[in-house]
Amino acid sequence: MNFSFILLYYPNKFLTFAPNLYKRKTEMSFFSDIFKKKEKDNVGGMEDFMTLIRVYFQASLAANLGINNLAALPDMMAFKRSLKVATVNNKLGIGEKKACKNLLQNLYGISDNFFKEIDASIKKGCRKQTDVANYLYLFQGYTQELMMLMGNLMKWRFRVPSFLRKALRAMTDKTIDDIFNKNDWNDEATRKSIFSVRKYQQSLGFSTDWTKEYSYNFIILAKKEKKPSQAEIAEAEAKMKK
Repeated sequence: MNFSFILLYYPNKFLTFAPNLYKRKTEMSFFSDIFKKKEKDNVGGMEDFMTLIRVYFQASLAANLGINNLAALPDMMAFKRSLKVATVNNKLGIGEKKACKNLLQNLYGISDNFFKEIDASIKKGCRKQTDVANYLYLFQGYTQELMMLMGNLMKWRFRVPSFLRKALRAMTDKTIDDIFNKNDWNDEATRKSIFSVRKYQQSLGFSTDWTKEYSYNFIILAKKEKKPSQAEIAEAEAKMKK
């Protein structure tokens, strides 16, 4: 299954980061499922990964901007309550960042530099709380545009078995290098998509190495997702047409 299918058929995994558009109930987070419903399937899958990414972003925003309203940080609030993360020095974000980072590293092997770049990006792009909504819209757009583009460019490579991780990582790295360095694309739609991704990257300040690590985890996790039923496909397509 490629990213196009994932983005179309599992839109809840790519919910906007903006608090005012947050649709699902935070109490249904995967943390609650892990600790209250041991029959939970696919723990550590794509939805869990995206939840933890959102938690880290929200924790970094809270620590950097001094946000003290938990209601404005729905994913971090669910994370904090589910794992009983203590508030450090009466400031939200510090303890939550550390706890979330540890989980991402333990579950997915994420590097230290990955988190350093998120922190640097937020520090650069969010100097005040009114900058948060625009910043998160940019990151959501970057994720969706990048993953759709990766799905279109990698195509048959998604059929490479997950256990061939080195081969998949090499293919991912080459595709990302092409996106940011190659300019002779024949397809007009591909050129436009690449222009959008590059523009997002410049605004957010993420390096190609960061993007490679982010994309590689998507590829590995996308291959583990269960194929949607015909009913789910029809429902998703109907929503996309609205």
